[in-house]
Amino acid sequence: MEPLRVGFFTEIYRPVVNGVVASVEALADGLRGRGHEVYCFAPHMPGSADADGLVFRMPSLPLPTRTAYRLTLPLVSRANLNGIIKRLTIVHVHSPFVTGWMGLRYARRYAIPIVYTYHTQLEAYAHYIPFEPNATRFAASQLTRTFANQTDAVVVPTPAMAARLRDLGVTVRIEIVPSGIDVARFAAGRRDETLRERLGVRAGDRMVLYVGRLAKEKNVELVLRALERTRSDSLKLIVAGDGPHRPELERVASESGAAARTRFVGAIARDELPDYYASADAFVMPSTTETQGLVLAEALAAGAFVIAADAPQNRDVLGDAAAIVPPTPQAFADALAAIPPSGGRRLARARHTAESFSIERQLDRMQALYESLQRPARIA
Repeated sequence: MEPLRVGFFTEIYRPVVNGVVASVEALADGLRGRGHEVYCFAPHMPGSADADGLVFRMPSLPLPTRTAYRLTLPLVSRANLNGIIKRLTIVHVHSPFVTGWMGLRYARRYAIPIVYTYHTQLEAYAHYIPFEPNATRFAASQLTRTFANQTDAVVVPTPAMAARLRDLGVTVRIEIVPSGIDVARFAAGRRDETLRERLGVRAGDRMVLYVGRLAKEKNVELVLRALERTRSDSLKLIVAGDGPHRPELERVASESGAAARTRFVGAIARDELPDYYASADAFVMPSTTETQGLVLAEALAAGAFVIAADAPQNRDVLGDAAAIVPPTPQAFADALAAIPPSGGRRLARARHTAESFSIERQLDRMQALYESLQRPARIA
């Protein structure tokens, strides 16, 4: 089949670092590596160039909340409209907001198949909107259903999210395509005693790692409360990431008495992540609001022992390769106190599970979906 021309419409992109950006970028790079053309339409972000190779930036305005997201102004040049958008063979949208509706409008206007990836459980982010939470969650669910049902197919990363969308009333085709990672890259991570020492982890200590955005919905406070309950000086929590909730988490750490055993290191470069995962004695995932959680697959590929909050999507990703516990401080404290030694069957099982999330598998499934939606060429 001839190379596809795919248009990504995303509400957020580089230089922001989060799971959605990592997923979109990895998919775009992988498709290009297979000879397809991929063009990204994204809002202008502070620190981004308006012209960035195959990324086309649209004007944007700041939102009245503490978030990296921007209000996109759906404006594209006539050259990009005629030279790129009208020539697309697939429109792939990554949000049900302004850029998503923009992609939907162009897809319908020019009879282009449209795919929507459900990256985010919007109702879990109601606390960012200055309105009554229940009404906000209801509106978010309505938006998801309405938008999804106007597309040709919806991609979800886990069976739990497919069930979630059906419960919301989504009736169109749903395809389960896990977001992919470079498994070999994370499997190359090595335990680095120098790194551990630099992070304040002494010989005999057990390093507990969290990687992700520091936001209320990520539930990082749960790990701090669990650490407080263990009262073990040998447990050292490394929090890698940044976000609007960091000051509050630092306050909780200080008040709980966990500050001396916790280090906030901020965002770290992605090329450093494999060694961070491999150097940890345990990786913790306290969130129950993810649709998949790329960090879970990354940690497994690096051979980390994972402790995760019990949620259907976390079970879908981890299977029996991790400790899945109730999302309570005591359950996490008990799991931290029972971190097993590294190596052996546990390591092999973790890495085997991670293979399910290889970027090559994602590309195979996504390409097959795109091709299945292609319409016969119109006869002039």
